[in-house]
Amino acid sequence: MDNLAAGRQWFAQHAWTDCCAALSAADRERSLEPEDLERLATAAHLIGREDESLDTWTRAYQALLARGDTQRAAKCAFWLAFQLSNAGEAARGGGWLARAQRLVDDIGRDCAERGYVLAATAHQLIATGEATDAYELFGRAIAIGEGCEDPTLAALARLGRGQVCLELGDARQAIGYIDEAMVSVTAGEVDPVVAGIAYCAMILVCQETFDLRRAMEWTAALSHWCEAQPDLVPYRGQCLVHRAELMQLHGSWTEAMEEARHAQERLSEPPGQPAVGMALYLLGELHRLRGEFTAAENLYREANRYGRNPQPGLALLRLEQGRLDAATTGIKRALDEAQSPLARARLLPASIEILLASADLAAARAAAEEYAETATALDAPYLLAMSAHCGGAVLLAEGNGKAAISELRRAWSGWQQLNAPYDAARVRLLIASACRQLGDEDACEMEMDAARSVFRELGAEPDLAKLASWDTGAGTGEAGGLTAREVQVLGLIATGATNRAIATELVISEKTVARHVSNILTKLGLPSRSAATAYAYEHELI
Repeated sequence: MDNLAAGRQWFAQHAWTDCCAALSAADRERSLEPEDLERLATAAHLIGREDESLDTWTRAYQALLARGDTQRAAKCAFWLAFQLSNAGEAARGGGWLARAQRLVDDIGRDCAERGYVLAATAHQLIATGEATDAYELFGRAIAIGEGCEDPTLAALARLGRGQVCLELGDARQAIGYIDEAMVSVTAGEVDPVVAGIAYCAMILVCQETFDLRRAMEWTAALSHWCEAQPDLVPYRGQCLVHRAELMQLHGSWTEAMEEARHAQERLSEPPGQPAVGMALYLLGELHRLRGEFTAAENLYREANRYGRNPQPGLALLRLEQGRLDAATTGIKRALDEAQSPLARARLLPASIEILLASADLAAARAAAEEYAETATALDAPYLLAMSAHCGGAVLLAEGNGKAAISELRRAWSGWQQLNAPYDAARVRLLIASACRQLGDEDACEMEMDAARSVFRELGAEPDLAKLASWDTGAGTGEAGGLTAREVQVLGLIATGATNRAIATELVISEKTVARHVSNILTKLGLPSRSAATAYAYEHELI
């Protein structure tokens, strides 16, 4: 078999490296025809040889234009614009899109190439915040794709419409459009470049809408798709990140760390891929949960360099470090910047935890109610479990142990169904605190033992340290590792004094009082001022 025939065969079998080698050899023997140049350009892109791909698309464009095939030349110009824009070269990408637009205008009728240009223009409108106009253009592109029987165009336009719907806050419609696009993808009707984008878009929408069960299904599908093309470079790293995120949720922290590191390596070539930030942030989260705070902070900073906002992880790290002011400032700034309910939902649980540590119960209650509205609207199991978790924590801090236990048991059931052992163990700590608040020490100890077992298995050192300090204080009647000043502050908390009143009494600043209160709650493993008051009386620290 000659090189040209072999290259075409390898292309049909999705053996991209072999395809590139064979078609490149054939090209050296005799310049390839435009159809084979298009194959070579696609294969080179899929194995990460981006410069070679762009050069080959340019050759195909020029050959088609010289032949007078304006329509197919416009398609090549689109792919050049598409790849350049995705690589962050907006100016060059915009230039090629303008060429494609001029060529389809010269054609003067609706054709698939016009639909591709409409889809690319709509993506530009999304970037400039003109979502409503983008929605209309994607609709026109879908109609052209269907009329021209071009499943790749129709799928690409539906993906774009799904993205717009998500931007506009309509998560259900977003999933509907992407579901429909995936029908063509899974049937093998779609160009492999768009197929990879579709898989990643589906998983991203599932994660953005907290639909974790669907995210698991599509992550598995993407993994199989990548495994069938072992030399594939794009999408594989993102696939590993998504898998690592699900491993973290399910308590496989060691495996999640290995997968995230593997993703970071895969995404480092070619350089500049924004998904590297996703991998770095996830590694930061895993180090924070294991108590490796210096490594976590370095990873958050590195993720930020790649465009991944380090919140809420960085704010929670500051909380663990006892830097309550920094935690409060960081999470507040992130929430102020978050525009959509879904974006805020990613930050609110951390905000509630920080607000409770600051004893700002009114703000924590308002944040929990906002989160509950989003959870109810989307009806996603993850959101509902987290909503019950946050609501129960606020009720506990307000001193309503009986109502808190009901909410927390609901949260625990939700985490169990999602196979999320760490979150379930954290809820059990809150249940233990509620039981202690209600005077049931036996139930408190059993819940603590159950949580301790999970934390040990996971290697959650900060949580184990909190449990140890709580045990020490509860079992010995001593001050649970509190300093003399913290014992003073605890005594004043038990009288019902506010932070301002305590600051006046001890002649210190309110910020210093807030820091002492945070340290007291952390050292004693208590969720609220009311629990601290009960602890002070039980252990005769007044």
